[in-house]
Amino acid sequence: MPKKAHLLLTALLCAALGPLAPVVAHAGVVVVGHPGMRKLDVATVERIYSGKVVELDGQPVVPVNLPPQHPLRQRFLKDFMQRDEPSYLAYWTVRRYVGKGAPPKEVGSTSEVVMHVLHNPGAIGYMEETDVPPGVNIVARGAKVGGAAP
Repeated sequence: MPKKAHLLLTALLCAALGPLAPVVAHAGVVVVGHPGMRKLDVATVERIYSGKVVELDGQPVVPVNLPPQHPLRQRFLKDFMQRDEPSYLAYWTVRRYVGKGAPPKEVGSTSEVVMHVLHNPGAIGYMEETDVPPGVNIVARGAKVGGAAP
């Protein structure tokens, strides 16, 4: 099929399916924090998740990660850390070896992230912006598809 015909057919199918067409784009990754925690910039989030910042405003900061195979973790590493999983794991392997700390604790799901940040002062975690429950404090936003972080 010629390229123009393929594009036209795709456009017609999308128009015909309307709201039934699958959504491909993701919402942005956000960092959520304990109620009352101040807003953070991407650089501060990166320093927290790399163990370089362990306290904010006199309060110990307690970050959590999703498991390494979780797709949202991969997006978080890209948006906030400018790293992929192998380089993040290598970073923490060296840091542990030289006695500079341990990586953030891992939790199994975004619902566990929410429970962690709500019940632990200084806690932060990340999740899909569209999944943030009402009343949960969004402290930082990552890059959106096609755009930069605010």
